[in-house]
Amino acid sequence: MTPNNDFPQLLKHWAAHRDEHDWVLGTVYKTTGPSYRKAGAFMLFNSLGQQFGLLSGGCLESDIQRHAQAVMLSGRPTTLCYDGSDEDDISFQFGIGCGGTVHILLQPITKQNNYLQLELLTANLGAREATVYLQKILGDVAEARLLTTADQQGSEYIQVAKQLKGSKAQLVTVDLSIEAQDTEHEGQAAEYLATMIKPPIHLLVVGGGVDARPLVSIARHLGWEVSLLDPRAANARREHFMDASNVLDCSVTQLASHKLFDSFNAAVLISHNLQIDADALAVLQASSIEYLALLGPESRKAAVIELSGLPLAQHRIPVAGPAGLNIGGELPESLALSILAQCHAVLYGADAQAFSDLRV
Repeated sequence: MTPNNDFPQLLKHWAAHRDEHDWVLGTVYKTTGPSYRKAGAFMLFNSLGQQFGLLSGGCLESDIQRHAQAVMLSGRPTTLCYDGSDEDDISFQFGIGCGGTVHILLQPITKQNNYLQLELLTANLGAREATVYLQKILGDVAEARLLTTADQQGSEYIQVAKQLKGSKAQLVTVDLSIEAQDTEHEGQAAEYLATMIKPPIHLLVVGGGVDARPLVSIARHLGWEVSLLDPRAANARREHFMDASNVLDCSVTQLASHKLFDSFNAAVLISHNLQIDADALAVLQASSIEYLALLGPESRKAAVIELSGLPLAQHRIPVAGPAGLNIGGELPESLALSILAQCHAVLYGADAQAFSDLRV
């Protein structure tokens, strides 16, 4: 199956075919003005001419592929610049119209450069560990390093994370003697793109009825992990939820002791059963989730909260109920889109407002 454009999903595909083809990692490392993708956007190219991911809106990728093929042949990294405001630039000739400038780094992924540390990065993401990915911008040799809180480079991780100042990625100057044993480059520094790469969003869906199916499917298409829980034998059948990452085999009251409990980022209660939703609401208030949605009207929300035995004053996580954004529609697919749009906005700190005023 072709992976979506989410980088952790792209890495899984690359890992499965790592040694079958030659590979190049493409990265947006700087932009000025409007651009479709920003610094920290990744894409993979292979020697079959296949492309995975996006570095623009799809208009530059064929030209980038041409340069990627040259990188595979030379084994040396290179940088590209597409200036949408320059009439002589190829991006302007493509008629993109954005008017911004995009700087792209192309790095060969080879055994000689330790696969740009992508193997270890994939393992970190599998362990749900946030990682700062450092890519050297200039030089004849492709270089990448990882900084995590779990290894001996924890202090450097914190320092670089502070430099990011909440942004996903930016250019930073890093001492090349990051590792304590690296004395060869002691005192030297170089420019790197530092990108904070976090594991995929993990959504818990409580309730395995018909209307949960598009919710699970759309979330997976976003690149999220989805765990499904429904203690009723007739629900949450694997054959109806092939897209689910996990179908949990436990009761709602046992959820807090499940090994995945601390990995959830968001939860949607869609069981259509007051007691199941109430039990889940009470258990999840002790979790680290940032978004908790409850299907149904305000009156049902009040009934679920009362049944949970946990007054609103004791709620650490506010309950989005009725769940979702008001986008119209009443079918399961529309409700799923509405709920996931609200969830996405909350997790990414967005206001979920329209970008433009559609009034005439």
